[in-house]
Amino acid sequence: MSKSQSTVAKGDVIIIGAGAAGMMCALTAAQRGRSVVLLDHSSKLAEKIRISGGGRCNFTNLNTKPENFLSYNPHFCRSALTRYTPQHFIAMLAKHGITYHEKTLGQLFCDDGSEAVIAMLKKECDDAGVKWMRPCEVGEIRRSTKFTVMTSRGLLEADSLVIATGGLSIPKIGATPFGYKVAEQFGIPMTKLKPGLVPLTFHPEEWAAYADLAGASLDAVVSFGKQCFRENLLFTHRGLSGPAILQISSYWEAGQPLCIDMLPDLDMREVFIEQAKSKLLLSNFLAQHLSKKLADIVATQWGENKPINQYSPKVLAALADRLKNWQVTPTGTMGYNKAEVTCGGVDTKALSSKTMEANAVPGLYFVGEVMDVTGQLGGYNFQWAWASGYAAGCAV
Repeated sequence: MSKSQSTVAKGDVIIIGAGAAGMMCALTAAQRGRSVVLLDHSSKLAEKIRISGGGRCNFTNLNTKPENFLSYNPHFCRSALTRYTPQHFIAMLAKHGITYHEKTLGQLFCDDGSEAVIAMLKKECDDAGVKWMRPCEVGEIRRSTKFTVMTSRGLLEADSLVIATGGLSIPKIGATPFGYKVAEQFGIPMTKLKPGLVPLTFHPEEWAAYADLAGASLDAVVSFGKQCFRENLLFTHRGLSGPAILQISSYWEAGQPLCIDMLPDLDMREVFIEQAKSKLLLSNFLAQHLSKKLADIVATQWGENKPINQYSPKVLAALADRLKNWQVTPTGTMGYNKAEVTCGGVDTKALSSKTMEANAVPGLYFVGEVMDVTGQLGGYNFQWAWASGYAAGCAV
């Protein structure tokens, strides 16, 4: 062992992962007077913040409530979300003179882009005395009375160890299963993992009729079980995407159909009854409500594209029902490369909802995406990063 590796740097808290949750935990703990070392394997800071919201950083959602989160332990997130709200993060932005704007559905975006949020969090960490180590590779982790972490920059020792390494989504910016391996090492259970907020794919032969629609979108209601979302739906060469699909993908279970209401503002049975004597071609009529391309494909694939008055009432009723309840069964997703988040993770039943500490391993904490708490699309996952990071930062 080299001299640098044999030297033990001692402190109160070691945080592995300098993303949203890790930085929030670090600055909160350091502001309480804790000596904090924050390390990350990447030389680039907080890449997930940087690319979020198309570079504008959808940093929170004004409508945040526990119902916006998916977990096998659905009430776990309640305590942390109550103690660190969107207004708390907005107050930090105001302190740094960072302005923002609201888009649809309570989503807040940074006027000056993601870099402003990253710079703010870094400055808060620096001002509080957080010690940075990056890039820094982490090797073996041991625990006796304290935690000892072997790194490429030497040995670290602390009373508390926080895992803020995220999930498996977007591996090209550095996602790894590191946090899950730490949980496994210390006997902490995991829930099932899957890509979340991800486009869905279909069998090429089954999708061939719709592949030409790539790039077309419509306002739709997409539902699975008790969950439904009304937002834009986007056709792709391989399947479906857009906000409505990303939302439902976190809830969708493989092999099961989704239901799509293509015309949520219309009672299509009534509409067809009113149009029963119309001489308009079905495609031309549907083009009044759908894009021309989509109307043409629906009319030819689902019907014979003849004048409406040549269809029987029974056939029109069936077509109306299909437009309102189009059932499609994806074959899979675009995977972690295209997923915005990872569903599942460290089982929250093994953690304290107040502090994020492992019940069976005092001093070990998990924050952010590495845990089995997944937000819906629209700033909720960042709010969970802030809230869980703050909760742990108040406790370490």
